[in-house]
Amino acid sequence: MAGRTDLGDFLRKRRADMTPEEAGMPGYIGHAGRRVRGLRREEVAQLAGVSVDYYTRLEQGRHTSPSEPVLDALGKVFQLDAAARAHLTDLARPARRRAKQVPVQRVRPAMHQMIASLDGHPAFIVGNRTDILASNTLARALLTDWTRLPPRHRNYTRWVFLDPAARDAFLDWPTVAAEVVGTLRLYAGRFPDDPQLSELVGELTIKSPEFRVWWNGHQVHERTNGTKRMTHPAVGPIIIRYEALALPGDPGQTLFIYTTDPGSPSQDNLRLLALWADQQQANTTTAGGRPLTETPAHSFIDTGRVSGPA
Repeated sequence: MAGRTDLGDFLRKRRADMTPEEAGMPGYIGHAGRRVRGLRREEVAQLAGVSVDYYTRLEQGRHTSPSEPVLDALGKVFQLDAAARAHLTDLARPARRRAKQVPVQRVRPAMHQMIASLDGHPAFIVGNRTDILASNTLARALLTDWTRLPPRHRNYTRWVFLDPAARDAFLDWPTVAAEVVGTLRLYAGRFPDDPQLSELVGELTIKSPEFRVWWNGHQVHERTNGTKRMTHPAVGPIIIRYEALALPGDPGQTLFIYTTDPGSPSQDNLRLLALWADQQQANTTTAGGRPLTETPAHSFIDTGRVSGPA
């Protein structure tokens, strides 16, 4: 994933996506002789206050360590939000990025207990490269039972793009899928040399045309909160509100909690789903089945009601 072209690719894409009008260059409105929609290199250089040669070297990967003032100027030219600005900084510091090691992630027992106690709310913890580190029973019922997947397949992005059930679960699947690609791009800027990330991106690029297009778009997205329109074959539509909470004591881990509006049909359907999940578990136990408990030591430990203690 690492390479001198990462920064250049990002800058070229941002330049191509921004019109002169959006960049505040009114003199170019309706210019009949213009052959490109986006900004020219010389226009970006002028707006950022750098030489054309300097900016050209940035795009071509011949200069990969711009100063903070230059990064600030480029962020303003391309009107980057906070997540995209942080991503630009990561891409502009290749030596620092190479020094970063992908941390080993384990979920603390207290966090397992907390999400297991949230019986009425789907809850799960996402780690590096959008790996699913832990989940409660209702999250597995609403999304998928991560514990029954091979360890390397317990990944949110992989599920969204390669499991047909995910396309059915999200009524706005293209929006959800594009955002998760942006989240993965954000991670790639921080840990470009992660071999498991390279493996994941390579597989998705081959198997999913949509992923390939969005990945090459170099958009980034930071999940904080929002709404998802979902449906489940057992209970019908559910409008979910989610909160993404970074865990300060556990770097790289994010807790997701799903809620519904009080008194809404979505709340009723989520309650029905919880009953359905309990019934499915009871049926499995009655039939003599045993929940899957295999756990990859590097990332996934789950002590919810379905899977046994790790």
